[in-house]
Amino acid sequence: MTAAISHQEQAFVHEAFLYRDSEEFVLGLLRFIRAGTEKGEPVFVVLSAEKIARLKDALGEDADHVLFADMAEIGANPARIIAAWREFVDEHGAGGQPIRGIGEPIWAGRSDPELAECHRHESLLNLAFAGTPSFRLLCPYDVSALDSKVVEEAERTHPFVSDVESFRDSGSYRGTDEIAAPFADELGEPPDGAERLIFDADSLAEVRDLVARWAQQAGLGGARVENLVLAVNEIATNSIRHGGGSGALRMWEEEGVLLCQIEDQGRIEVPLAGRLQPVLDEPGGRGLWLANQLCDLVQVRTFADGNVVRIHMAGSR
Repeated sequence: MTAAISHQEQAFVHEAFLYRDSEEFVLGLLRFIRAGTEKGEPVFVVLSAEKIARLKDALGEDADHVLFADMAEIGANPARIIAAWREFVDEHGAGGQPIRGIGEPIWAGRSDPELAECHRHESLLNLAFAGTPSFRLLCPYDVSALDSKVVEEAERTHPFVSDVESFRDSGSYRGTDEIAAPFADELGEPPDGAERLIFDADSLAEVRDLVARWAQQAGLGGARVENLVLAVNEIATNSIRHGGGSGALRMWEEEGVLLCQIEDQGRIEVPLAGRLQPVLDEPGGRGLWLANQLCDLVQVRTFADGNVVRIHMAGSR
């Protein structure tokens, strides 16, 4: 395998690993893991349960020296993943200790909104860990199962790309300046039948009542109704405090998923907002964090005329 860089000279090496079948998947990951464990580097692997089982079998006793977590639990909402990596870095990378991670947030079967947020997550990793000493993170992509556009996007979100035979710089990586800019990828327009409510500080109770009614009609269980109401209330409160004193809520269902969209006239300038746990003494940042912890998917956009936060909750769970 050829390398375009010296990994020891890189603060953070974020790499898209392109594999074509199960054999290449196991071969590439075994190489990556053992290159770390042989030098005593902590390794954290976040994959599907099925792939973890396959990898543990191939590793044998070496699996005892690796940390594992199920991506279906950590990354169902991709906005939760960076916090898991931050915890690993803080616990195992202190003092510049070299560490390695493997994470596969993108797999065949992800919905289009999930894919959009996975790509955003992959981009933001470059900001979240810029300058982190001796951290190498490998993100596998199954090129035989994924659409070619998904693989092309991986080259834009990762500075480095590899396969079982090579390692190279990505020729289309966007760079941190572009990644850090307010995120303005388009969201589809709500349907004509979406219910709309204009709210301000005096009408938050109406917001909560509207969300609860739609959530119950969509078949959300009791706890999920409460979670959604709390999340939307927090985002609406943010709109009042930071988005011009008022906002608009739209509600609709789409293919078994309940969508709540909050719009205001503010600007979210912090690209990692809602992805890192807020510090207790730090003002702000809790609303988006809470929404990401409570809801299936949260899409955040900042356009020229204001913010849009779209929350997804699947019904009948």
